[in-house]
Amino acid sequence: MTVPTLTLNDNTTIPQLGFGVFQVPPPETAETVTKAFEVGYRHIDTAQMYQNEEGVGAAIAASGIARDELFITSKLNNGFHRPEDARFAFEQTLTRLGLDQVDLFLIHWPLPTQYDGDFTSTWRTLAEFVQDGRARSIGVSNFQPAHLTRIIEDTGVIPAVNQIEVHPYFTNEAARTASHEHGIKVEAWSPIAQGRVLDNEVIGKIASSHGRTPSQVTLRWHIERGDIVFPKSMHVERMKENFEIFDFSLTPDEVAAISALDQGESGRTGPNPDEFDWIPS
Repeated sequence: MTVPTLTLNDNTTIPQLGFGVFQVPPPETAETVTKAFEVGYRHIDTAQMYQNEEGVGAAIAASGIARDELFITSKLNNGFHRPEDARFAFEQTLTRLGLDQVDLFLIHWPLPTQYDGDFTSTWRTLAEFVQDGRARSIGVSNFQPAHLTRIIEDTGVIPAVNQIEVHPYFTNEAARTASHEHGIKVEAWSPIAQGRVLDNEVIGKIASSHGRTPSQVTLRWHIERGDIVFPKSMHVERMKENFEIFDFSLTPDEVAAISALDQGESGRTGPNPDEFDWIPS
């Protein structure tokens, strides 16, 4: 099954479906990513704060897959927003992954109440990594509309992606719309709301009509809306299930019915980026 690719605003391309390793225990990461490669995934999403970049790197090294067939993303730890810290942390990411270049590197959270409210200098530092060839693309994660406007106006550098919480119970339309207005692709994290949507009656009926699972229908909803998605599972059968979403489609009415499940702010599963201020000790 072929995963479609999307063209980013810097003319690089990205597979629309990837594999996320959030909460995959570091000792099990290499084996889990290897299984994902065997299923067919070629887009891996990790982060410094996941503490499993080394396992991702080990799986890449052992895979025998050509580097240009892989798309590898990582994200900056919240504790390293200052420029010199960001430069050091990025070097560490490359070392742990065993790569000379990542395909995408993100600011993980804006942290507007930390660092004297300065995330522009962090963003300007990430731009250096593209200029010196160590990152093909850069982007942000959990950035609200005002955060996007600020870094773009301050630096003139537009993120390639904005990775934000999106699922049927929290469609996050304000952040999605603001991203699209700048030509920024949206990546959806927590795509099935940590499993909360899988018992939903509307999704269940749509799944039955297509002979699919609620998870497949929910992931297909993301694809139909043009977002990039990377579900996580440590079980091969679920990995395969999540991968097999490109041989059916939803009708516009079905997409609209799932979108109508939005609960607004009360539907969030994660923290609000305007308030989130956690820095690892």
